[in-house]
Amino acid sequence: MKTYFSQITTIIQDELQLIDIEGCNISIEESRKMVQLLKKCLADLRTYFISKESIDIQEEITFFKEMKPEALGFLLYFNKIHNIELKCPTGSNETQREYYETELSSLTFFFEKHLDFYQYYRAKSTYLDEYYFVRGKNSPELCIDSVQFIHDPIFSTGYDYKAAKIICNEMLRIYLNQKMQTIEKQIVISKNRSKFPENDLKWTASKIAAIELGYSLHSSAVFNNGNVDVKEVMSFLEICFNIDLGDYYRAYVTMKNRKKDRVIFLNELIENLMKKMDKDDSE
Repeated sequence: MKTYFSQITTIIQDELQLIDIEGCNISIEESRKMVQLLKKCLADLRTYFISKESIDIQEEITFFKEMKPEALGFLLYFNKIHNIELKCPTGSNETQREYYETELSSLTFFFEKHLDFYQYYRAKSTYLDEYYFVRGKNSPELCIDSVQFIHDPIFSTGYDYKAAKIICNEMLRIYLNQKMQTIEKQIVISKNRSKFPENDLKWTASKIAAIELGYSLHSSAVFNNGNVDVKEVMSFLEICFNIDLGDYYRAYVTMKNRKKDRVIFLNELIENLMKKMDKDDSE
């Protein structure tokens, strides 16, 4: 069973590599494609699971406690993102901030409502596993909710869904917090933009080029004799260039890991300036 699930996981991870899973810019189309893929993966997983002639108790617990919730958690996550982004208002930053705050509050309500199970699951406790993650073992003393009566009895214990929901909501909490941080940054940029004289200059190079420039300015201590941190430098560039640099540290790590040229943009600047000087000298 672990071998087959590993194959399913590989399929999912390969697709996740194509999107910004750690960021907050997952598009509606990307989430829709992931929902379709994950629904198929779960259907294949169900077919494989019910085809097994015999499954011991520990295998069943592992499957419903760890394996299925992982795949189902991703499905719930991308389905929720699809719905959130589809319904997101197109108004001001303040309107969008209020919208995402509401979504974030609903997650808090879920964790509070299922606090006992959440603490049990996150503590990796095992003493109730036979009741939570084995089919047909539900006990009224565990305060079951209505979802228990509509789940697939062959492919669910009811609590595997709750475990998946925990995985989903923890990822959603990170996603929504990043959304909030991005919007807050845009609000700050918008407020500070009025302090600069209006002009028609617009940054048209790539975002990572601006980040490369920002880190080079910070490392060269060109501001305040070096008595500033990189966050202040990046915020300054965001305001000057009217650009959201996003997770610039993550971009910096990507730059460091480049196998060939780690400072592509800076080398282009040097090369272009040298070409101009050579051209001017020849005229």
